[in-house]
Amino acid sequence: MGLADRLAAIDERIADAARAAGRDPSGLTRIVVTKFHPASLVEELYGLGVRDVGENRQQEFSRKAGEVGDLAGLRWHFIGQAQTNKARAIRAAASVVHSLDRTRLADALHAAAEAGEPVLDVLLQVNLTDDPGRGGVEPDELEALAAHTAALPSLRVRGVMAVAPLDAPPAPAFERLQGLSAVVRSVVTDAGWISAGMTADFAEAIAAGATHLRIGSAITGPRPERG
Repeated sequence: MGLADRLAAIDERIADAARAAGRDPSGLTRIVVTKFHPASLVEELYGLGVRDVGENRQQEFSRKAGEVGDLAGLRWHFIGQAQTNKARAIRAAASVVHSLDRTRLADALHAAAEAGEPVLDVLLQVNLTDDPGRGGVEPDELEALAAHTAALPSLRVRGVMAVAPLDAPPAPAFERLQGLSAVVRSVVTDAGWISAGMTADFAEAIAAGATHLRIGSAITGPRPERG
């Protein structure tokens, strides 16, 4: 099965899951995660109508965005853990940052804004596990992070992001995330984005209100070992 067929198959499954949840598939954003794949794959996806692509690693992200150049309507989503000293590099290429999980990172992204640069859309990553290494703000600190970030004029809080725990069913975690989305919306009323769901669990994420899905190798094919 080629790239076009894999993309069509995933989109069909997404639409089926949306309809099963009583939702309109057009309200979902499918982000193709191109980690480790060459810039040429992004260009091929663009030719197939893809306008949202995601990257996990800043160095690869910056290099690939530079190689692809300016494609009208292409949105780069940075979804990996971000270091504060890479804030300028991330901001220079990203349309959306999904992994804002601490005030220091919010401050760094804001400080990296240059005059005349567009406001940067950000999602607040929440840790739904007991493992601090997974990344994300603790749920009981989410409201404070939302308030802090919302006060920075070069950032726009769009909603929340999370990864389901590896050792538990995803549905309860995504339902919890839906509740945490309401916490953010109590601070920023229009921050309704929920970035959740990957290849193995996007149906559960859609059922729990996800608006942005992060799909990788089910579309791109097996990842090369080195990027």
